[in-house]
Amino acid sequence: MRIFEAFRGLTVLIVFGASGPALAFDLGSLAQGSPADAFRLGLDAYQQGDTESAVQALENAADRGHPIAQWKLGQMYAEGDGIAENDLEAFRLFSAIATEYADENPQAPSALFVANAFVALGAYYREGIPNTDISQNLPRARQMFAYAATYFGDPTAQLALAQMYYQGEGVPRDPRQAARWAKLAADNGDPGAQALLGHLLFEGEGIARQPVLGLMFLTVARQHADPADDWVRQLQEQAFSIATETERRTALALAENWAVATPRVSADTTAIGVAAASAPAPPPVQ
Repeated sequence: MRIFEAFRGLTVLIVFGASGPALAFDLGSLAQGSPADAFRLGLDAYQQGDTESAVQALENAADRGHPIAQWKLGQMYAEGDGIAENDLEAFRLFSAIATEYADENPQAPSALFVANAFVALGAYYREGIPNTDISQNLPRARQMFAYAATYFGDPTAQLALAQMYYQGEGVPRDPRQAARWAKLAADNGDPGAQALLGHLLFEGEGIARQPVLGLMFLTVARQHADPADDWVRQLQEQAFSIATETERRTALALAENWAVATPRVSADTTAIGVAAASAPAPPPVQ
């Protein structure tokens, strides 16, 4: 699942820093070491390509409640990364994180992984897991995304909510709500959210039409989107082709300055911004 792309290498940076030393003890010492020690050993083995040892050490840490070990194992199962792909096992591991660490301090380094566990659960509920008891449950998916989006401020969850409102998945279709959530994720630098917000602003769908800002967001999105996301390029080219010359020049100038001083939506569209709100209670995980 693409929800893990932003986390490539992040576990290494958090635990070891830019480069971490190999641990001195071996797998036989797992019973005597702490969960953190087992996790570091597992991650070190993973970095060295020793998947079998990595899984053994990570399972030891995960079974003792280490959240990042649980997340790393879940990611490996979800992607078939050095281990047989098993979405149900990944779901179990992410559920353990969501159940135990939902109230994690949003500023703690591990909060990134807790938030991503909620996002992963939302993605599983959004689609369901074939041949298992985990069927599609769009209201539950929206709950998972909403918690990660509000309590943890996770941009991937914010974009997922924007998409659900835009497409009417499990909720009445609501482009205005889609724009609100897309703006939060867009301000956090998510190219997909920038593209969706740009499209809504350019077309004036559900919100006041602002073609210059819309084309700006679409252009920024195209500059930073994954090349595989061809839909971003198509939306930007479509908008660019029908914009006036003045709109094009202004939008391109704003996009060029985006990295230096991020433009904010003008007063005419402040209504699409989302005020800070208290997060909902953590949704139950089945």
